[in-house]
Amino acid sequence: MKILIRLPNWLGDVVMSTAFVDAVRQSYPDAKVEVIIKKELGGIASLIPGLNKVHLFSKQEYPGLAGVYRFGKTLQAEKYDLFFCLPDSLSSAVMGWATKAKKRIGFGKEGRFFLMTNTYKKPANLHRTDEYISLLEQFTAKKITERVVRLQAKTITNNDNQVVLNFNSEAVSRRMPIDKSRELINTLTNTFKDTRFVVVGSPKEKDYVDELLSGTESNQIENYAGKTSLAGLCNLMASSKAILTTDSGPAHLANSLGTPTIVLFGAGNELNTAPYNKENLKVIRAGKLECEPCVRNTCKLYGIPKCMQLIDEIEIINALSLYL
Repeated sequence: MKILIRLPNWLGDVVMSTAFVDAVRQSYPDAKVEVIIKKELGGIASLIPGLNKVHLFSKQEYPGLAGVYRFGKTLQAEKYDLFFCLPDSLSSAVMGWATKAKKRIGFGKEGRFFLMTNTYKKPANLHRTDEYISLLEQFTAKKITERVVRLQAKTITNNDNQVVLNFNSEAVSRRMPIDKSRELINTLTNTFKDTRFVVVGSPKEKDYVDELLSGTESNQIENYAGKTSLAGLCNLMASSKAILTTDSGPAHLANSLGTPTIVLFGAGNELNTAPYNKENLKVIRAGKLECEPCVRNTCKLYGIPKCMQLIDEIEIINALSLYL
């Protein structure tokens, strides 16, 4: 049997979907399992256990619905038995339809019924990981009991005095305000004087990190923003003592690698999108505003994410102290 899985489009969601890939392996132990992933996230696919092949999809190379269809057609010769569609978009369903997989399975969203052979209702109020697995359970009519979000870093050199810091997020409402970030870094370096702090960020977040660090003066800080690939970031996290991060993709990366993870939540809803593995995980929320979590990408009330600004530094220090 040959199975193709269309993975989600965001880093954190891809990490959360690794439990779905593992569940497919449990359900079809003799199958050949392949995935489609956005080209920009391709570096993560090599760290997902149990994959036989990875297909990289680029919107730039295959623009629009016509491009999505052309990409799907390139996979027709593979003759897939099953196509699992994790994104809710119409375009991802068109891609699956174009592959001519015998069965195409997904949630019944955006009028995709005519493109899929099997559609199911998305359950409400589930964690994103459990939501993905529910699709498999509804299709197979079998319960998945073992659920683990997991990546495998390739190179690990343990650094007992290293902590990774990530104050960024794709959504402004989940990003730590610069002034608060500076205050927090100064508190961290004054409290943990023997610890090396590595600040990370994607290439497009480099300007934010550079501005943030321009207001700090400590030889304990290293700026890695824009300097690591996704695989390199995973190796950095896997070798570190802990990660302190906002609600973002790197939070899920660290958690999937088993690195102790402290996550600062504001606009996001931790019941749905917190890192999935509970061991060595601490979620911190200020919880002082009636509007949180608003689940918006920008803060309409205060201009800056005040819910992040109000997080107690002492609670952060106490959580990090457990690992240092």
